[in-house]
Amino acid sequence: MSSTPNHSGSLEDKDGEISVDILRAGTQDIYSGESLDPVYHAKAKILNDAIQEIGMGKYQWCLFFVAGFGWFADNLWPVGVSTPGLIYTSVTREFNVLGEWMLLGQALGLLVGAVFWGVGCDVWGRRWSFNLTLLITGAFALAAGASPNYYTLCICVTFWSIGVGGNLPVDSAVFLEYVPASHQYLLTVLSIWWAIGQLMGALVAWPLISNYSCPTTSVTCPASSNQGWRYYLFTMGGIMMVMWILRFFVFNLQESPKFLMGRGRDADAVAVVHRVAAFNGKTSILTIEHLREAERLFGSTQSEVVMATSATAAAMRKIRTLDLSHVKPLFATRKLTYSTCTLIVLWALIGLAFPLYNAFVTYYLQTRGAALGQTSVYTTYRNVVILSVIGVPGALMAGYLVELPILGRRGTLAIFTALTGVFILASTTARTSNSYLAWNCGYSYTSNVMYGVLYALSPELFPTKTRGTGNAIVATANRVFGLMAPIIAMEASITTSIPIWVAGGIFVAAGFIALLLPFEPRGRASL
Repeated sequence: MSSTPNHSGSLEDKDGEISVDILRAGTQDIYSGESLDPVYHAKAKILNDAIQEIGMGKYQWCLFFVAGFGWFADNLWPVGVSTPGLIYTSVTREFNVLGEWMLLGQALGLLVGAVFWGVGCDVWGRRWSFNLTLLITGAFALAAGASPNYYTLCICVTFWSIGVGGNLPVDSAVFLEYVPASHQYLLTVLSIWWAIGQLMGALVAWPLISNYSCPTTSVTCPASSNQGWRYYLFTMGGIMMVMWILRFFVFNLQESPKFLMGRGRDADAVAVVHRVAAFNGKTSILTIEHLREAERLFGSTQSEVVMATSATAAAMRKIRTLDLSHVKPLFATRKLTYSTCTLIVLWALIGLAFPLYNAFVTYYLQTRGAALGQTSVYTTYRNVVILSVIGVPGALMAGYLVELPILGRRGTLAIFTALTGVFILASTTARTSNSYLAWNCGYSYTSNVMYGVLYALSPELFPTKTRGTGNAIVATANRVFGLMAPIIAMEASITTSIPIWVAGGIFVAAGFIALLLPFEPRGRASL
């Protein structure tokens, strides 16, 4: 942004709204007209406008690239053709154990990671959380490859999942705090990394596990003949370490200006804004006086309110987003209550069905192929790659379908969620390897459409000032029910079609529940 000599600056309080004359960008903030901390609210508004004035430049595009690593990891390790699913058969055969404890450790780690890193990035900063999540994921993935026994492997899976669980909460916050409001739609585009992560996992597993695993016909499976899953973990763990190096040493992420301001480091926050502007080849006219004027204005008009800047206060600002004053608006009216509860149920059911199916699809695919005379591990992982490729256009197609008047968000979500379940159930009737693969290609496509719509629909249906709280609630429901998937599998025989039938039935039910959503956001602005 080029400075304008005759453009003076001032702050005005107009009925609770903050006008920043010196920064001409007019951004909309979440808590418009009210704030848990009025001084923080005022300063955050100024920083938002400063970022908007800088615009979308080289710094933000570099951040788009390195932040995408978080989406990559989120699908590579726990979702889609998840790592435990890819290595499930090889691990259980080598150690002669039930693999559900590994999957339970993964689910527990993801839940802990989402909570720990989500609060932690408000205590010690975005920068360290942004870098440490990938480091922890890569380090424990490498350690898992050298596991001498099953218990050690389960521990490593749990800890790498703690790292993975923090990727999206932290990375999405970092990206949104640097990207101008006019380009926040790029948060949706980041999901392309999600599809790349799924495809990469399958492409690496195909040659390694198929060529370096025990033959399916062998009675025993010694470690010396079953190194494929270890090679896979070494490879993917190494990729995570390379991504961490790119983040930490090459990109050099600046600490978030909002975090610095929230800790009372206004001068540092202003300096960061100027460094980002310089990186983009522009200049910023933001000064510390703008932030100080906000504090004087709201300190004098709000009974000398002074923003708390301690680590405890920073953490409490995060925790308070879940207090009743910000939960109640989600249930302000009967129709809004109905909408919120329906979304919670949808996220919970999909959170149960998706990991339940994906955790055992590779195992089921291999055993089903054996029953049909297809015993090649190579064929199994070739099919997994095909399923991953089919999912990529599904993620892109979702953006087109939701804008069709005949479907909209609600119709697309309902149809493709139910179709996801139908394809899963239909796959149990396959009598040839190719027919089974065809059913699963349908599942891969429809599930990617489903998730693409769900991630966009949920924020649209929450009121703006409680959107973060609503997202947190549905995400928690998703993770908690995800913990139930391996528990159900422990009680059922995974050598049968039971986990597949349960997952398929849940998806079909969720599809019908989606039709009960009372609002259709297509063509309407979110409040």
